[in-house]
Amino acid sequence: MKLLVIGSGGREHAIAKKLLESSYVTTVYAAPGNPGMELDGIDTVEISISEHDALINFAKEQEITYTFVGPDDALAAGIVDAFQAAGLLIFGPTQAAAELEWSKDYAKSIMNRYQVPTAEHQTFSDIDEAVSYIASKSAPIVIKADGLALGKGVLVAETVDEAIDFTRDILTNNKFGKSRVIVEEFLDGEEFSLFAFVKDDKFYIMPTAQDHKRAYDGDKGPNTGGMGAYSPVPHLAQSMVDEAVETIIKPVVNGMIKEGRPYTGILYAGLILTKDGPKVIEFNARFGDPETQVILPRLTSDFAVNMLELLTDKVPNFTWLTSGVTLGVVVASEGYPGDYAKGVRIPEKTSGEMITYYAGVATDKENQFVTSGGRVYLLATTADTVSKAQEAIYTTLAAQETTGLFYRNDIGDKAHV
Repeated sequence: MKLLVIGSGGREHAIAKKLLESSYVTTVYAAPGNPGMELDGIDTVEISISEHDALINFAKEQEITYTFVGPDDALAAGIVDAFQAAGLLIFGPTQAAAELEWSKDYAKSIMNRYQVPTAEHQTFSDIDEAVSYIASKSAPIVIKADGLALGKGVLVAETVDEAIDFTRDILTNNKFGKSRVIVEEFLDGEEFSLFAFVKDDKFYIMPTAQDHKRAYDGDKGPNTGGMGAYSPVPHLAQSMVDEAVETIIKPVVNGMIKEGRPYTGILYAGLILTKDGPKVIEFNARFGDPETQVILPRLTSDFAVNMLELLTDKVPNFTWLTSGVTLGVVVASEGYPGDYAKGVRIPEKTSGEMITYYAGVATDKENQFVTSGGRVYLLATTADTVSKAQEAIYTTLAAQETTGLFYRNDIGDKAHV
């Protein structure tokens, strides 16, 4: 098989690397990919994710068996619909099904309709109405832009004034383009991510993961795309996972069929464990980044074959590591998620049990790897315990030259609580 992965980040690196492990796969292409992927034998193709016609032509010319879509913006732009119209096999939700992610208001309407537990909420397009509503509430309160904001359109406001300022940014200053705003009650509890491979009414749950969204240690600083993750979440009771599957995943999968938008792809539920059980913070229509980089190394079955079976309505047999934990720490450009310099030299790729997944990297005139994005690379490893995985990663990072870069020193600490 020859396979194509759409995207260029650490998530896509992990997907492509796992697909390439299959003995049935000769070549994995990543479009556009990044130079770091090439070190793992992945072929990069200089076609952007928005060039649907060029990607379709490439898939036909190379006789690609199937395509796997990584990023949310490609799904929201209808890449799956375009490939399907061209008669090509592709894994990901259609534009209509992906609205679960690209419209938070639509996701809330689905949750309301199918009694899926989530926070109380109201949606506004008028600034005065929004401000009046927020002023009647107490902080902390959650403000969300209704649309794709690449993980940055959510604020947990500690004061009402902060909430109003962010709402004004969204509705009046169009910080995330033309968007409505969703005002939500703040849910208190521990967050975790639950992913499922979905094909219409069939779904297959993956090991749990926990992401770390804030930029700095102790969950301080601004929200980011994610600064590290680990899987599984050892202190999360299986009964809570089972409850989330029954009250959240199953009703949404079946609900999308009733809505006439059957779902195929990765369903990513961002959940919070409240005193009333698991509730939904948000849905995403694709793999999480960096959760992918700690979940896929735990897959022991043939990923490429599993996905082909899923896409062709056969029953895939996904098997996973049943012991130990996989931990990943993101190394980012200093200043991220704000402004940051590009062109900073980065350390050499690790080897053996320490995996390097590349994201915002480019090559300079001397063909050395340099930074070209906010999140640059992620180190991942699997060990018997969270502590041992932390020790291995943080020892490796301490020995690397990371001037101009930064990382959190507490990824995985919550597992010790």
